[in-house]
Amino acid sequence: MNKPSTDQPSNAVALKYDGEKAPTIAATGTYELADEIIRIAREHNVPLYENAELAGILARLSLNEEIPENLYRVIAEILAFAFHIRGRTPTP
Repeated sequence: MNKPSTDQPSNAVALKYDGEKAPTIAATGTYELADEIIRIAREHNVPLYENAELAGILARLSLNEEIPENLYRVIAEILAFAFHIRGRTPTP
């Protein structure tokens, strides 16, 4: 039995945030699809955040589904960091 490579993510999740509502799931995938999500994110200079446990939780959600309220704080911290490293601030 072949084990997946440890340098390849098992899940990747892309979030969409419009500043109006809670972030939603824009894409999710495993192995090759996860690699493609990451490739597209890098191609478009989208900041990446690695957290296997969080990705696993988010991967269970449906496309366009809002993140659950119990994840607001952690996702807000990730988004704040992503805005910060890009020199931007979210619109209130």
